[in-house]
Amino acid sequence: MANDTRTRMIETTAQLLRKRGYHGTSLNDILSASGAPRGSLYFHFPGGKDQLVVEVTRDSVEKVTQGLDEALAAEADPAVAVHHIYQAIGRMLEENEFTLGCPIAPLVLDAPADVPELAELCRSAFQQWIGLLEESFVRAGVPDRRAHALAVLVESSLEGLMVIARATRDRAPILAVADEVAALIESAVLGTGRLTRGVTTDAQLA
Repeated sequence: MANDTRTRMIETTAQLLRKRGYHGTSLNDILSASGAPRGSLYFHFPGGKDQLVVEVTRDSVEKVTQGLDEALAAEADPAVAVHHIYQAIGRMLEENEFTLGCPIAPLVLDAPADVPELAELCRSAFQQWIGLLEESFVRAGVPDRRAHALAVLVESSLEGLMVIARATRDRAPILAVADEVAALIESAVLGTGRLTRGVTTDAQLA
């Protein structure tokens, strides 16, 4: 029962943070939505809200990192892999009715500088995600400097597109940009002579 309560609190907090950010998520919100008694919060998380938020964020970052790593490893062609990632994010937003986007973006926008561990988690998360993208481009033969720039471009466009999709309640912008970004990556790889096949467009994959 104790583990069930702890799990409910973690899952509830994860969703609230993605919707409302750090400052918009109160302890009362977490307790009310999870149905957990107040005493259980400090039993499971002696450090209170900050400890809970840090643990939830760490778990969310690990899940995103694992998913990104698997998606990139599943395709030898990074242009195809990235195209699939855009599509998957579009589906994710549609499935949650455009209520949940990136798990750390709301925290970054809240700028909780008074929780250094949380700020470090957000910083390192983007470093990891950009790093994984960069590594996949380098493996395909893209020069280091351009691979890094492309990785930053992909990550930043995904973050912005999630906001646009949530505002418009439409994944079409994500799918449109997916084709353009995939073509750009394909061009970078073709310039190295390492890629011999084209990227399948979104229309073909639908």
